[in-house]
Amino acid sequence: MAGEPQDDCLFCKIVAGQVPATIVRETDTTVAFRDINPQAPTHVLVIPKAHYKDAAVLAAAAPDLAADVLRETQAVADEDKLDSYRIVFNTGSGAGQTVWHAHAHVLGGRGLEWPPG
Repeated sequence: MAGEPQDDCLFCKIVAGQVPATIVRETDTTVAFRDINPQAPTHVLVIPKAHYKDAAVLAAAAPDLAADVLRETQAVADEDKLDSYRIVFNTGSGAGQTVWHAHAHVLGGRGLEWPPG
């Protein structure tokens, strides 16, 4: 069920403290931690503590929680003193989503050209 922790979800395990992560921020509803394979000097993932498989499901089922995630992306950028940054939600395997728990990538600290990649 949406919102419930999933036993096989890496990010649910990070929320539960079962898998280590370099946590940079935590609120009642979100956790932000450094990506283990950073693509920029700042590369932080912001996730809802509740499990939703992707950004589309999160936005439809829990818009207030989706807003919490977005607010935290700004807080991460402020803490890392980023003047500009990119927020990326990969939704679906064709877009590069590999962990099926909604998450925002906060990328910054270097020039970020468009289109990416």
